[in-house]
Amino acid sequence: MRRLLIAAGGGGDAITAALLHSALYGADTPALVLTYAWERLVVDPVPGPRGAGDFTGLDAVAPGVDLITAGTAPLAPAGSLLPRLAAGLRPRLGLLDPHGGTLGLARQIAAAAAWCQAGRVDLVDVGGDIVARGDEPTLRSPLGDALALAACAAAALPTTVYVAGPGLDNEIPLPLLLPRLGAPALGLESRHTDGVLPLFDWHPSEASALLVAAARGARGVCGTRDAPAPLTLDDTARHVHRLTLEQALDLNPLARRLAGCGGLAGAEAVSEAVCGFSEIARERARAAALPADVPRPREPADAAALTARFAEWERRTAAQGLTHVTSRRIAEELELSPPEALTLFGALRRDPARPPAAPLWRLLAD
Repeated sequence: MRRLLIAAGGGGDAITAALLHSALYGADTPALVLTYAWERLVVDPVPGPRGAGDFTGLDAVAPGVDLITAGTAPLAPAGSLLPRLAAGLRPRLGLLDPHGGTLGLARQIAAAAAWCQAGRVDLVDVGGDIVARGDEPTLRSPLGDALALAACAAAALPTTVYVAGPGLDNEIPLPLLLPRLGAPALGLESRHTDGVLPLFDWHPSEASALLVAAARGARGVCGTRDAPAPLTLDDTARHVHRLTLEQALDLNPLARRLAGCGGLAGAEAVSEAVCGFSEIARERARAAALPADVPRPREPADAAALTARFAEWERRTAAQGLTHVTSRRIAEELELSPPEALTLFGALRRDPARPPAAPLWRLLAD
């Protein structure tokens, strides 16, 4: 028997699902986390989610249940961090393929529950867009969460919805979000994060990194990449809120409208009608705007040059009132290649003057 959890938005939500599984049931309890292969263009340059046909090496353990392993690989030109994530997480990872819409996802969830011998489902979202109304001006990616919520309802399995780290995805402002969630059910602690902390040496998820940092005691004002405003890390950021499936559906008009949807194109059209946009269409537009030429590799800068560049950037950034930043923001704003990022972060970790704040970075003000 295994616990069955669903990462509502894919990507970093799979890490949060594993973190919450450890807090709720203990890290050694067998579990399966179902997740989308729907990753940012920096990871997967092909817009939209990937399906089972976009991978080799999936472990088909039962009809409709495809597990992602360390030996799974995306078919070019697609990319995916899920095989590497599968190697680093304690729970097993299973692929959620949304191309069959709500009804196709419901069949996958039911099949996974049967394989796990699980009588219920835990649906996990980091940030809170699973309870979006659709008209929030900062909302960016509601479709995956809404599809997962609608699919759990269609699968007719007892489902608990967990929202971890309210507001950490920068999609719904806290004054709007917290009244929808009610009182927190639990607070994550440092001991719950041990199994996932090493993943942030390479995984770009910022919302999950903020959640882990908050659980480990980080407090302050954090800057993420391409966000409308900095995020405040206080005790709220480590909280987990519990809702019934019915409560979450009542709060999410998009999920209710997706009931009975039989394909991804139809789900896109529903998102356009309810929210006024399709995030897949936005991804297509961003992908089309990417430069066609692959940049020529350059000789990586050495540690001394990188730390000097970082020190100047750090002074400017700390002057904005930020106390912490994510690894992804550093790498993108300094335009670091992966080897340069490894070199810089290694040098920063060895600096005895820099307080530990993993998986974030504490800025040193003058």
